[in-house]
Amino acid sequence: MKAKQKGYFGKYGGTFVPETIMPALEELEKAFTSYSKDKKFKEEFNYLLQTYAGRPTPLYFAKRLTEHYGKAKIFLKREDLCHTGAHKINNCIGQALLAKRLGKKRIIAETGAGQHGLATATVCALFGFDCEIYMGKVDIKRQELNVFKMELLGAKVIPIESGSQTLKDATSEAIRDWITNIKNTHYIIGSTVGPHPYPQIVSYFQSVIGYELKKQFKKAPDYIVACVGGGSNSMGIFYPFINRVGVYRNKPKLIGIEAGGTSLKNGHHAATLTLGKPGILHGSYSYLLQDKNGIIKEAHSISAGLDYPGVGPQHSYLKDKNIVQYKTVSDKEALTAFYQLSKLEGIIPALESAHAIAYLKYLMPKTKKNETVVVNLSGRGDKDINTVKRKIITK
Repeated sequence: MKAKQKGYFGKYGGTFVPETIMPALEELEKAFTSYSKDKKFKEEFNYLLQTYAGRPTPLYFAKRLTEHYGKAKIFLKREDLCHTGAHKINNCIGQALLAKRLGKKRIIAETGAGQHGLATATVCALFGFDCEIYMGKVDIKRQELNVFKMELLGAKVIPIESGSQTLKDATSEAIRDWITNIKNTHYIIGSTVGPHPYPQIVSYFQSVIGYELKKQFKKAPDYIVACVGGGSNSMGIFYPFINRVGVYRNKPKLIGIEAGGTSLKNGHHAATLTLGKPGILHGSYSYLLQDKNGIIKEAHSISAGLDYPGVGPQHSYLKDKNIVQYKTVSDKEALTAFYQLSKLEGIIPALESAHAIAYLKYLMPKTKKNETVVVNLSGRGDKDINTVKRKIITK
């Protein structure tokens, strides 16, 4: 999905940043516009996706999960099998290639669940960049394994103790760093958020997920389900189908799942598109969790990767146009789905992905046996084992 006008998807998007950042954004936009059409760049990107990241990822028929519901056939797009354990590596490889061509020597990034931080640290080791990762103190505690991996790869993990000490605050600190070190530093944003051209860049590099699915599924599936935090894995799998709405006789139905947290009523959630209002955060106009005075609210999710009070501008546009349906599931439902997929299919999902799996209990009763559902399994769950161990749920 391309911006309808420069930097905007409908009324969402834009470039709301200090003037000191504008030259770097313009340089990045120019490079992306050029290299995304460059044969050698695309060949190098695809080569690394195949030989380093492990693409294409399989489309797996979840037989026992399908039998459990007794309705449509359920397929999993196995992004958890990518190198580093999640889809994040796709975008990081692409942006690292851009940074190399721009002559940057240092990379910074923000991370919540640690998967983007891990992917960033990985490509920095691959290309020989200096690397610093900003991460909230709360997320560092609940994602200890990924923090160790990042440091093992040579990255410096910088703990953030301000605000909610989660993804929003890590992003704010990364932006401050970038303003100070703009000449030699490239900021790899991990999701479809931030100022133009980042939402477009991340969507482009992640769209490999959806284009692979089109080849693996000769007919379009009836439903595609993906979790939504900032929005990168969902935009990645939705992207080719959004560009061709109607070609498949209105197939597939696209469903994005937000984090309902502990309660939508008490505000302890990250349901930005469900309960948020448009505003400006991190350089972009989009739906946000904010109070009546425009103050950003703290988001909550058991999943660190969904614990963000904003969302990408493409998702805001798709919500308003009713092209994608956005739903929520709770922490408890995601935990239940985490156990369910592990025991039925021998696949331990990331808690982010478990939100998409959890929505099947609402979707499947509405489906027919001759229909198909694809769930984007955006990451694996080894990073979340300690979080799950600390939780007691009714199984």
